[in-house]
Amino acid sequence: MASEKKYSFNKLQKRIRRDAGKAIQDFGMIEEGDHIMVCLSGGKDSYTMLDTLLYLQKVAPIHFSLVAVNLDQKQPGFPEHVLPAYLDKLKIEYQIVEEDTYSIVKDKIPEGKTTCSLCSRLRRGILYRTAKELKATKIALGHHRDDMIETLFLNMFHGGKLKSMPPKLASDNGEHVVIRPLAYAREKDIEDYSTAMEFPIIPCNLCGSQENLQRKQIKQMLNQWDKQFPGRIESLFTAMQNVVPSHLADSTLFDFKAVTADGVADENGDKAFDTDSFSVDFSSTEVPLASSIPIKQLA
Repeated sequence: MASEKKYSFNKLQKRIRRDAGKAIQDFGMIEEGDHIMVCLSGGKDSYTMLDTLLYLQKVAPIHFSLVAVNLDQKQPGFPEHVLPAYLDKLKIEYQIVEEDTYSIVKDKIPEGKTTCSLCSRLRRGILYRTAKELKATKIALGHHRDDMIETLFLNMFHGGKLKSMPPKLASDNGEHVVIRPLAYAREKDIEDYSTAMEFPIIPCNLCGSQENLQRKQIKQMLNQWDKQFPGRIESLFTAMQNVVPSHLADSTLFDFKAVTADGVADENGDKAFDTDSFSVDFSSTEVPLASSIPIKQLA
């Protein structure tokens, strides 16, 4: 039984590492000489990201450095000893940034209202400043595939935009490059890995804030779909990587006014009189587990 458990863990670990390596390669997340600030919240996602980047750092044919950064926002009861003890054990460079954003949030947000939005903006500004001080070339965040899909639906349902959370982008102040190495990783895999690794999880409920209700509703919807229609989530993520602007309705992305009948056949042309037919093989819609960065053969 122990050998079966170890075998399952090894498969899980390899899958997460290969997913991360492929995402890094596909989106050019890490380059020679990068100094990457790894944002460590104390949650399952950021622990898994740090663990994975430390492994890839050892096997990659390029050199890059890591510095873990945690923002201690001075919430009452925050176990401030947990992360330093963990990072000291890993013997890696890290910095704990202490800023009392908790008092600001509690002062500005009425009791019972969601504090996540203001807290996030304050945290982002502090992390940007810290990245500049550390001369970091990249800022790594622990968002995963499910976060990206949830954000897509949040923007569609509540923002009127076909927009998600990109694997790589410039920061809103234009001074940093933000990367999400776990963009291809499934939340379920991260949960299982975090449990198996026994990471010292710090819950994000210390401030007493309510969970973002809209995101919670989207998550429940997607979980229900996943149970009722296996493969649908994988298909959704594949769709995010196969955008056809000519078949949407954004005139800033496609010049609809210039469309003419030029007599040349186009397989992507309109088929308005055809019956819709979809034959997606859900069993093959997951992101291929190809080698990545490229790196040495994953053990």
